[in-house]
Amino acid sequence: MIAVLRIAIRALRRNILRSFLTMLGIIVGIAAVIVGVSMGAGAKAEVDKRIASMGQNLLVIFSGNMSRGGVRGGFGQVANFTEGDYEAIQKEISGITGVSPEVRTSAQLAAGSANTSVGVYGVSAEWVEIRSWVFKSGANFTEAHIREAAKVCILGATTAKTLFGEDVDPVGQIVRVKNAPYLVIGWLEPKGTGGFGQDQDDNLIIPYTSAMKRLSGDTKFRSFSVQAQSAEVIVDVQNQLADLIRQRHQIGEGKEDDFSIRNQQEMSEFANASNRIMTVLIGFFAGISLVVGGIGIMNIMLVSVTERTREIGIRLAVGARGRDVLRQFLIEAILLSITGGALGIGTGYWLAPLLTELAGFPTLISQSSVIMAFSVSALIGIVFGFFPALKAARLDPIDALRYE
Repeated sequence: MIAVLRIAIRALRRNILRSFLTMLGIIVGIAAVIVGVSMGAGAKAEVDKRIASMGQNLLVIFSGNMSRGGVRGGFGQVANFTEGDYEAIQKEISGITGVSPEVRTSAQLAAGSANTSVGVYGVSAEWVEIRSWVFKSGANFTEAHIREAAKVCILGATTAKTLFGEDVDPVGQIVRVKNAPYLVIGWLEPKGTGGFGQDQDDNLIIPYTSAMKRLSGDTKFRSFSVQAQSAEVIVDVQNQLADLIRQRHQIGEGKEDDFSIRNQQEMSEFANASNRIMTVLIGFFAGISLVVGGIGIMNIMLVSVTERTREIGIRLAVGARGRDVLRQFLIEAILLSITGGALGIGTGYWLAPLLTELAGFPTLISQSSVIMAFSVSALIGIVFGFFPALKAARLDPIDALRYE
């Protein structure tokens, strides 16, 4: 076997440039597979990280149904949750550590000569803990602030920077929200981009009663954030919530729900849908490149059989069997493919972090993608090298010796 391998290496070294060009399709295809899979894995890891930053064991209840009106993802557009729904969730749902209604609107903020338009979250005092926010300075608002619809607010890092400058503590300052003065009582640590691409730090957080009374004019809520006690009880909590809201909204058997409940796993899958499509497309084009590379190997091996016809005839004439010749040329094809695969893996390992550095796109190379790529390269050598090897093995020794 070692002797056969040496002969194969010697045969490929006779024309190094031709051998390299033959391997080029495999190199490109394998590198594309590794980079594509690493892009998909990196994007998924980044999305999962951002979803996790939204809170631990989080469930979000949206008003409206995802498919209502024929628009998928159009939930949360109509407020239909009441104060009674909020109180019922607090009292009747077991296995939760907190619940907060959400009133969302936008407003123009001003502080001194600076102004900006941001998203405003009207929430309960539990919302900050449910969504895993950490205070950089100041403190959360209280239940008293909720009851009084107090004009107090908490600023996200981006909003604070826009209004007051870099690293200036805004606590104790006054921010005008639609000309109403709000006292800043808290300043949040930055979180960065959210699971759906939004800047989580560009926001203003106020008591939901204040948001409804002074800004939005809403009398109902568009959504609730609920925190389960642990990951193990999330499904049970989700079922309890669904049953309770159906009962309170008098939704009978077989009727369409007027709400949607999403846990973090479902939100992650929704956000990762486009990443999966991208990975499949890259894999498809990488597969085409691998097929082209395999055809290149078959073509060159057929040329090699033609060039070495007399050599094959001599080997057969001195006692070599057909399966010996078959094995010889098959090993040469596999060697071409595996060498191309190894170079492709090295190229993929080099390109993936380069893509992250130059384009800022997250990549994560997995061992499974490397093993898969190497296995595919070996398989290509076997599949596309078999026919030329079989042709060489079936040559008639007399005709081969007469070949010029």
